[in-house]
Amino acid sequence: MIKNNQVFDNVLDLIGNTPLIRLNRITSKLKGRFFAKVEAFNPGHSSKDRVALHIIEAAERKGILKPGDTIIETTSGNTGFSLAMISIIKGYNCILAVSSKSSSDKIDILKTMGATVYVCPANVKADDPRSYYEVAKRLHKAHKGSVYINQYFNDLNIDAHYKTTGPEIWKQTEGKITHLVACSGTGGTISGTSKYLKEQNPNIKVVGVDAYGSVLKTYHETGVFDENEIYPYRIEGLGKNLIPKATDFSVIDKFVKVTDEESAHSARLIAKTEGLFVGYTSGAAMQAVFQLEALGEFDANDVVVVIFPDHGSRYMSKVYSDKWMQEQGFLSSENYETEKTTQYPH
Repeated sequence: MIKNNQVFDNVLDLIGNTPLIRLNRITSKLKGRFFAKVEAFNPGHSSKDRVALHIIEAAERKGILKPGDTIIETTSGNTGFSLAMISIIKGYNCILAVSSKSSSDKIDILKTMGATVYVCPANVKADDPRSYYEVAKRLHKAHKGSVYINQYFNDLNIDAHYKTTGPEIWKQTEGKITHLVACSGTGGTISGTSKYLKEQNPNIKVVGVDAYGSVLKTYHETGVFDENEIYPYRIEGLGKNLIPKATDFSVIDKFVKVTDEESAHSARLIAKTEGLFVGYTSGAAMQAVFQLEALGEFDANDVVVVIFPDHGSRYMSKVYSDKWMQEQGFLSSENYETEKTTQYPH
């Protein structure tokens, strides 16, 4: 048997300890120092590896999940991939209820990884029987011995990032972080990471990134769930039409909303300037940084960490497809007539 720290038993040993990479060109006109926590370096190419493994291993310790059992989850794609990957290694069946908003790339990948996939309409209310939340619940009831991960309402979602992502960022920045900018979907990443960081330094400012068409920003500010805010939007894995229990609003200082179009172009800009091929939500997080800079949020001494949640390969048929961008009207805007030259936002 080969024993050294460069040989791993399986891909699950590679989850976590993702790199913090300095952003140089894309932030050259911004005040402060900016770093990306690049979660695409996880073996499943997203931050959801952390959550999936943490919840599954907790279920194993409790004795409620055994080899041959079935894992069921609601997902926009990334959690589903992580669960499918872990199921292969650990010997579980995997059934996923997926939003129709998820890219065809994500859906094809899930099927390739052996998961049974049910595609559910995206633009329905959370309690609609066709929604992926309700479909997952019905699948769970129909499959005896199944475990429903339920990431939106599972405190272990927060705990996974409290135990891993937060400590990693604190150590990587040598405790010098002043701002955390992270997208909020289920809320697990931003909540768990923020909880840990604020325990180390309560002065760290945490900014959540929300989408237009989502209810999170208003709920954070007013405590009111405003159903009138809900309408279809294109960004995957960001924002919500319900209030997830896995979001701890008390550790988030404020929210910034970003548009589908600007987030798509920011994702492309990250690739062009930093050589990092990241996903749509990473573009949303970067767009939030640009907007915060315009509002005078940062100064020269700030150390800003931006979480880039996943990899660009999940969006080849969307933000990295000129055809899709044109169909959305994102390449016909006078600001983005061509992308032949790098454009640095001010």
